[in-house]
Amino acid sequence: QVQLVESGGGLVQAGGSLRLSCTASGGTFSSIFMGWFRQAPGKERTFVAGVTWSGGRTYYADAVKGRFTISRDNAKRMVFLEMNSLQPEDTAVYYCAAKRPLLFDTTARAYDYWGQGTQVTVSS
Repeated sequence: QVQLVESGGGLVQAGGSLRLSCTASGGTFSSIFMGWFRQAPGKERTFVAGVTWSGGRTYYADAVKGRFTISRDNAKRMVFLEMNSLQPEDTAVYYCAAKRPLLFDTTARAYDYWGQGTQVTVSS
């Protein structure tokens, strides 16, 4: 059983930056795909970025390409989302998620494990 805990959310002005962290525990991680999703009020949960636990191949939603960077630290079992040039439309609850097998997928229902979420609010 994989457990995920996010941290690092907060309030930031437009144009600012935040770094989200996700700490993973339990289970084995060699065949895990990690993703970050976000959900704004009244909207569905959408894919933001993903990374393969082994190999570190990364994937991004078009809306965040060039602004967000996903990375992982295998030794610490952590995944990070560096968010730059934040805009009010980035405001959402951000979730860390994990799935097996090690295949890229943007659909939330494909993910088996979820963190509790962390709020990111960008003011204009």
